Amino acid sequence: MPHIKVVIFGASGMVGQGVLRECLLDPEVTSVLSVARSSTGQHDPKLREVVHKDFLDFSPLEKDLAGFDACFFCLGVSSVGMSEKDYRRITFGITMAAAETLAKLNPQMTFIYISGAGTDGTEKGRTMWARVKGQTENALRRLPFKAAYMFRPALIVPLHGIKSKTFAYRISYALMRPLLPLMETLFPRYVTTTQKLGRAMLIVAKRGAPKPVLEVPDINSL
Repeated sequence: MPHIKVVIFGASGMVGQGVLRECLLDPEVTSVLSVARSSTGQHDPKLREVVHKDFLDFSPLEKDLAGFDACFFCLGVSSVGMSEKDYRRITFGITMAAAETLAKLNPQMTFIYISGAGTDGTEKGRTMWARVKGQTENALRRLPFKAAYMFRPALIVPLHGIKSKTFAYRISYALMRPLLPLMETLFPRYVTTTQKLGRAMLIVAKRGAPKPVLEVPDINSL
């Protein structure tokens, strides 16, 4: 049985909560490090948390970030109301600050990045957020990791009491909740769950995947 050590960025967000839950339940995951600006509030023998404020500089955490097999990078913000400069600073800047530090310390690591359906891998499209996400994906794939995978979920159904930190998303999910099981059945190419997403990330971290970019049908099939 393989044993892996995992680091999660964004464990308090909706996707991060889902993957953290699956990591803590998985007997093959021996330890989990959560890097965040605040505590997740969870307590588990496997879980250790590091609270860090400057997400554009992870050099003070190098001792903490060494010796891991996989990273699940789940940090992200909505682009609504943001300039491209500000959105890029967070989406590209923070992701690459973490990834470059991890690649230096853990060259045998598998890095999994939560991107989004509709991401523009050409980096030339009109949609700002899709273009910035594409720049981020492409830059991650150039880093010297053992492997880097881009997950592009669309609608994610939160399970097991998990909630989004974004107020507008919480309202939307509350209004849609009666329809979510039906939507999952009718639109399998666009809908996944926090549980399926977390489990798929773990499977890919352990065994790899046949391609570097995974869309919703790929995620749901794992």
